[in-house]
Amino acid sequence: MLAYTAKRLLTLIPTLLAASILVFLFVHLIPGDPAAILLGDTATPEEVAQLSSEMGFDHPLYIQYFIWLSNVLKGDLGTSIFFGEPVLSVIGSGAETSILLASMTMIWIILIGLPIGILSATKHGTWIDQMTSSGAMLAASIPTFWLGLYLIMIFSVTLGWFPSSGFPSLSDHGGITNLRYLLLPSLTLAAPNTALIIRLVRASMLDVSREDHVRTARAKGLHPTRVAIKHIFRNALIAVAAAFGFTFAALISEAVVTETVFSLPGIGRLVVQSILRRDYPVIQGVILVIVVLYMVINLAVDLAYARLDPRVSLK
Repeated sequence: MLAYTAKRLLTLIPTLLAASILVFLFVHLIPGDPAAILLGDTATPEEVAQLSSEMGFDHPLYIQYFIWLSNVLKGDLGTSIFFGEPVLSVIGSGAETSILLASMTMIWIILIGLPIGILSATKHGTWIDQMTSSGAMLAASIPTFWLGLYLIMIFSVTLGWFPSSGFPSLSDHGGITNLRYLLLPSLTLAAPNTALIIRLVRASMLDVSREDHVRTARAKGLHPTRVAIKHIFRNALIAVAAAFGFTFAALISEAVVTETVFSLPGIGRLVVQSILRRDYPVIQGVILVIVVLYMVINLAVDLAYARLDPRVSLK
């Protein structure tokens, strides 16, 4: 296990290097001049050129990349052009919201997706299966911005049960009760992802139910519930566990629309605002952090496979 982990960590180095090049080039292909945006429409070309020189944008692109990469290796993602603060601090200010939103969304996905997926698989071919499958397809097809707006209209505007926007930190007045600000956003973000888990659990359990050991368990006269939980769901959980890992990472990077609709100060909204402001250091830093997050989760999923399935050999 240790040898495999060390080997995988070494393979991350060229992957991260390639990812850093792509991130840097992608960001610098965005039209617009950060210096011109900061100075406004009244700035003269000389003032724009002077500010661009001060920010280092007058250097060739490859030199800018090596300067940025050397700073990244030192743990410095640069300084935000708009905020004037270190990029890590800017990202950290939005990380609490995004991580809590992703965590609450995962709770909804587990509480709703797993039971319905199991029910759909055990009632395969019945009206229950057809209803749950149709409901999952409907949830997956609903645009998140549309669902979010309707949840705001019903539960915030009409009923007044939950806040419609914003999120005060848990360290602010209210403490843990501030999580109510994330209830509607987490439900909005959970809808399409829950549908995916329902379909995945159903498909995985149906595949496992056709294997020999399941037929043997049924032939022995074991109770159907025990067969479904111990022999089918337990083995189907391997594929589902991998999906959970990637879903959590995706929730952080794909919450742009939800955070915008609910005006949440998260990483997704930060990226959108940074693109509009041409804040290159923040965009590069956020994308690089998300890439690293995906790689770490990918490694964790591979290692978890060996724990969940003894047939997997890590060499």
